Amino acid sequence: MNKNMMVLMLLLIAGIILTAGCVDESDPVDETSGTTGMVVAVSILPQAEFVEKITGDNIEVIVMVPPGSDPHSYEPTPGQLRDLSDAKMYAMVGSGITIEDVMIDKIADLNPDMMIIDCSEGITLREMEAHEHEEEEADEHEGEEEHDESGLDPHIWTSPDNVEIMVENIYEGLVELDPENASVYLENKDAYLAELDALDEQIRSTLSDNEGSSFMVYHPAWGYFADQYGLTEVPVEIEGKEPSVRDMQNVIDEANEKGIKVIFVQSGFSTVSAQAIANEIGGEVVEIDPLAKDYIDNLSKVAEAFEKGLA
Repeated sequence: MNKNMMVLMLLLIAGIILTAGCVDESDPVDETSGTTGMVVAVSILPQAEFVEKITGDNIEVIVMVPPGSDPHSYEPTPGQLRDLSDAKMYAMVGSGITIEDVMIDKIADLNPDMMIIDCSEGITLREMEAHEHEEEEADEHEGEEEHDESGLDPHIWTSPDNVEIMVENIYEGLVELDPENASVYLENKDAYLAELDALDEQIRSTLSDNEGSSFMVYHPAWGYFADQYGLTEVPVEIEGKEPSVRDMQNVIDEANEKGIKVIFVQSGFSTVSAQAIANEIGGEVVEIDPLAKDYIDNLSKVAEAFEKGLA
């Protein structure tokens, strides 16, 4: 009888040990945060880095505009919209990118309890560049209508100064959502802001002695970058729209006048029109990416590319 009892006890102990081992493997505990499994949604890839730099690896980030897609025309899939039902926070760029203007009300309706923060709060939006002939036409019609808000530049994240503000806005939203981890978020946020300051110094060093120079881009995504570093962005597109034949000739004339020999295009997009202009000016087409996730490394490389293409 005693022998049988001992066997049963040994089996019971072994079962407890095995069960505990299974629990540890299937449900790991993250000791750095109480937000294991928290979902945060963002619009574009650079924002995913901003969120992850503050929170660490203990959350899931949903990016609405996947790599290689255009935030001005992309439509979220039904699967992406379903995933939003689990999100605790949506960090919108807030500067007028099309996907947000079209979808934000629907996104809010899908998950009424989701916190929505505006990353552009505190940032002054700039107007898109206009070519000389556009300015002349605008003067002819001055006073006929009020300023069109669609002429504002939504690409706020191409300026490190603006990104520091975006990071602060994301941080404040996360702290409101998860105050228990405020100290962790503060430490991580401050460390990333220091990285952004170092990036700014590196870019200024790369572009030293180039203040007032111009660079030509097909899509006008780099105006905030140009403003921060004293450069002039010369766009081929007009407020994000394809240029007419007349516009193309004006761009060619402007490039020849300023001695521009490089046309920068967005990675993954058609380069046919840009190549046609490059052929006319005896120049080349160079790809850069305003939507890469690895923000700091990418912007450093973009600055080096610009430095070689300035005129």
